[in-house]
Amino acid sequence: MKYGPPDFERRICPPDQLAERVAHLPRPLVFTNGCFDILHRGHVTYLAQARALGASLVVALNTDASVRRLGKGADRPVNPLEDRLAVMAALDCVDLVTWFDEDTPLARILDARPDVLVKGGDWAVEHIVGATEVAGWGGSVHSIPFEHARSTTDLLKRIRSL
Repeated sequence: MKYGPPDFERRICPPDQLAERVAHLPRPLVFTNGCFDILHRGHVTYLAQARALGASLVVALNTDASVRRLGKGADRPVNPLEDRLAVMAALDCVDLVTWFDEDTPLARILDARPDVLVKGGDWAVEHIVGATEVAGWGGSVHSIPFEHARSTTDLLKRIRSL
């Protein structure tokens, strides 16, 4: 028996196809972004809450170079983009996953034109990249409070101390 790529990998969307692919998703469309290096309970809870704000969820991941520019450490990301894309695409709450190499996801936000823009509770709405643009076309912007205080940086510190 021959096995092909898992179905969830179809959810991985190159940036140059994003506008075309989101046109076929149910609205309202929710957009979020981040590194999502080592997926943990805080991440999956946040993503499920983001998805509940609309009919579809698009997640844009920082490329490896973009993660390093964020100053999270020379050894980050732990998981390369290809792996992070596959893990994110496997989540039922995620409809499409794409990536960005720029310092911000603004280009992907403009490509997707979401109805709802979401970031985690450590972001004030007025500081969320793309908030002005999304509000300008009638969308809403949300900062979802953390339900589970988790962080990849803290998780890595715990692992390394063992």
